[in-house]
Amino acid sequence: MKKNYCVWILFVFFAGLFSSRALELDIKSQNALLYNLDENKVLYAKNAEEMTPIASITKIMTAIVAYENTNSLETKITITKEDLKGLKEANASVAGFYVGQQVTIEDLLYGLLLPSGADAALTLTHNITENRDAFIEKMNQKAHELGMEHTQFQNETGLDESGHYSTLEDVAIMFRYALENPKLKQILESSSYVTSDKKLRVTSTITRFKNRNNLTMDYLLGGKTGTTENAGLCLASIASQNNSNYMLITTKAPQNGSTPNHLLDAKTIYEYFINHYETKNVLEKEEQILSLPTKDSNQKEIKFYANEEVNKYLPKEFQKDMLEYHYDGKQEITPDMQAGTKLGTVTIDFQREHLANIEIILNESIPFDLITYFQNRPYIIGLILLIIILGIIMMIRIVRKKKIMLKK
Repeated sequence: MKKNYCVWILFVFFAGLFSSRALELDIKSQNALLYNLDENKVLYAKNAEEMTPIASITKIMTAIVAYENTNSLETKITITKEDLKGLKEANASVAGFYVGQQVTIEDLLYGLLLPSGADAALTLTHNITENRDAFIEKMNQKAHELGMEHTQFQNETGLDESGHYSTLEDVAIMFRYALENPKLKQILESSSYVTSDKKLRVTSTITRFKNRNNLTMDYLLGGKTGTTENAGLCLASIASQNNSNYMLITTKAPQNGSTPNHLLDAKTIYEYFINHYETKNVLEKEEQILSLPTKDSNQKEIKFYANEEVNKYLPKEFQKDMLEYHYDGKQEITPDMQAGTKLGTVTIDFQREHLANIEIILNESIPFDLITYFQNRPYIIGLILLIIILGIIMMIRIVRKKKIMLKK
């Protein structure tokens, strides 16, 4: 797993350099980062490398650590006064758990991620590890393990605190990791949940924001919101439309009354790309890629075909005749080349964007043809004729000498 995330980290770094920074969208969030998850491709970035408070997006890491450090999601826990202490004074969001209520770890994870319950966060930290400090230490250890080099957690709730920060590039690593866990992905995509004791229903903050503001965003699958004074309105979300899958993180949208600026920004960003881009076919399976001439064989050329279909996320106006093909490799095929020989690579580009590399491999060797061999080398025939002529001349001279010797 760690090896995979090293690859993802390198991708985040280089993709950030490559991203569409020239694109300007009318959004209020100070920080934004959009990925195409199918291709691990940055589509839009705004101050994605900047350190920022992330509010309750923090609870994604809280959920990861809780999940990975419990033996069973069915473990029963009783809510205590200590689990709720100080939450009202901190104006923290809560799921609604009450003292004496018996719930499971699964109940707490739903309460943590859907309504962003700080009560669920504290209960988990008090029960998963020996103490709260140990839990937060595990959060930072996990961040280090994932390669989140610009992240530090001071608490499990995301409340504003000095030294509690991240970057959107780091959040993307954390969020992606959580989405690879089937249970956490299921929770993050849920709109509501009823606890195992049937005494509490929790609803996703995303669902509440959408319903309250009559926002039509059918492509939005779920995610995690966050709000604090320093972080503003924050959102980590996933979406899917037209066979394309997206991940978007935004922070520091202004809090203007009940206006959900983080969701409005998400709507602006998602719909720009949904309306202007889609997955396009670049190469059909068995489509011809290249033709190479042969040498010393009665086969004049060998054609090479794609062994798989290639589809890429591209502007809707894309047409195949806009593609640029570049071949780097051997320019002809000879009979001494064995089957399986790698001849070179075809690269496919579109408007200075690299789309694919196709290895050109010889499937079977070609037969040698003697006639073609000599046709390709007329100088050899001339040389042979010259040798024959010289031989004849020498023979004539030898015969003549013999006749002269006999006459003497």
